[in-house]
Amino acid sequence: MNDNLTQNQKGNQMKNSVIVRIEKSGNRFNAWSADGTKYTSQIGTSTRKGAYKKGMALEQRTGKNGRIYWWKVPMEMFEATTTPTMPDMSSVDVPTDHAEVLNFIHNSYSLKPTGLMMNELKWKYLIRSGVRGKNIMMTGPAGCGKTMAAKALVNSLDRPDFYFNLGATQDPRATLIGNVHFEKKSGTYFSESVFVKAIQTPNAVILLDELSRAHPDAWNILMTVLDYGQRYLRLDEQDGQNTIKVADGVTFVATANIGNEYTSTRVMDKALMDRFTIVEMDVLNESEENELLTYMFPHVDSTTLGNVAKIAALTRSEASSDTARVGSGISTRTTVELSGLLFDGFSLQEAAEVSIYPQYDSAGGVDSERTFVKQIVQKFCDDGSSDDLFNEEEVLEATEA
Repeated sequence: MNDNLTQNQKGNQMKNSVIVRIEKSGNRFNAWSADGTKYTSQIGTSTRKGAYKKGMALEQRTGKNGRIYWWKVPMEMFEATTTPTMPDMSSVDVPTDHAEVLNFIHNSYSLKPTGLMMNELKWKYLIRSGVRGKNIMMTGPAGCGKTMAAKALVNSLDRPDFYFNLGATQDPRATLIGNVHFEKKSGTYFSESVFVKAIQTPNAVILLDELSRAHPDAWNILMTVLDYGQRYLRLDEQDGQNTIKVADGVTFVATANIGNEYTSTRVMDKALMDRFTIVEMDVLNESEENELLTYMFPHVDSTTLGNVAKIAALTRSEASSDTARVGSGISTRTTVELSGLLFDGFSLQEAAEVSIYPQYDSAGGVDSERTFVKQIVQKFCDDGSSDDLFNEEEVLEATEA
């Protein structure tokens, strides 16, 4: 009797939990539940890839501290939850009728992930550009969510998708065209790149991450691929120099950091820039920053998270002023890392010591950028009685700006 009760409890638990199956689409690994809900953006890439390689499913679980994680489980557990058929990703239903496209675009805000802070107009513009097959370039400061927005577009469109980090590519010709190999038995032969396969996939969404960090050779190769009047890639490493046409409906989405503050980026060719529709990501204000951090770290003290948002707002306000004492404000990527440290038991002072201060120059002693930022942080680490750079009225004025 007790054994039967245990089995029933296990069965009910399995029905109530979220279990996903991993499917490979292009060179990405997407996660689907039995009812067709996509969980890709909620699960780390290595977790999804590891489960796929082992032929296992993933189950959503909650740890003792309330944090969600995903655990590999036998595929039989996923199949036990299956009632509807899985969506057929080999044939994607892309809206073509004008009325259907309009309806999809203007009702698409519900598809935006909660953790992506992007206003409704820009999200709809992003979706519209994707549906219409535009080349899209996501711009904005480092750590503002460009790549997250691009990946959210990919997940929302439910199309075959491919990811290429051009900033990490040492050999752009091999990545975008292919390699010539030699084997003793077969001799010399040409092997096409994954990118060649990607551009031949109808309705594919191809993410070109860190385009501004790419080698100029990559830009030259992409010129004809991105040009609406040409849309081809010449395999100049192959005998006969075969020309590959870009398939119908292919959308390219690039991310780029543009500006003098990004020392590792290159000045992008104007002709390449003109091949894209620009979608600029906004820097979050204090309220939006606080909302995001509260969503991501619900178990961290809300007052402390509010202070993190205030610190970020103060540095950004200072960086944009005419008499700026810091070159750049704290990015959202940094505030997320800092909040993660708070979640793991570090104090605000300790978290700032390792995640914020190293980003600012210490040259100049008491007049340095680092000292200035330390004084901002210190205001929120003690009772306010210390001899700081700001008084309460100045802090209030800056945070309300």
